[in-house]
This record gives sequence, structure tokens and C-alpha cells, in this order.
Amino acid sequence: MRRNNAIFGLIIGLFTPVIGVMISYLIWFRAFPVDAFINRLFSDGDIASKVISLSVLINVIPFVLYTNRRLDLTGRGILIATMLYGVLFVLLKFVW
Repeated sequence: MRRNNAIFGLIIGLFTPVIGVMISYLIWFRAFPVDAFINRLFSDGDIASKVISLSVLINVIPFVLYTNRRLDLTGRGILIATMLYGVLFVLLKFVW
């Protein structure tokens, strides 16, 4: 499937960090139940910023795959989603 669309890239870029959050839960927070992990993410901005910053790194994989296939608009959408997560990280770390 060769979709060269920025909206498609934005959707990919917004949903792939969810996989990163699940991986970080399995690695570091396995002792907690899932609902306690989610409550801790929403209540503690420091932990939430760490989990978000690590989970956004998974966006590198689809970004590299789509830009190597010369699907630059999709790569642009993934990059925009990554920047939106960056703004969320800064807000969680320094504002809230």
C-alpha cells in the first residue's frame, strides 16, 4: 500500500507511540495493574513526560520506512505528530 498522504502519516504518528506506552508498561511498570499505571500517568507529570518521551522514539521506525520509500508526505505527517508529542512533553514537564 503506497499512501503518500500527510493525514495518513499523522494518524500513524499519533498511534504508534501507543505501542511505545505499552512497551514501557511491560518493561518498567509490570508490577502495577493497568488502571493504576494509567492513573499514575495522569496524576504524575514527571512520569508521564518520561513515558511519552520514550514512547515517541518508536515514531522513528515508520518515519525512516516512509521516507526511504520516497513517500515524503506521509513522513511529513509522522514528523508533525512527533512535534505535537514534543509540545505535550514540554507542557507536562514544565507547565503542568
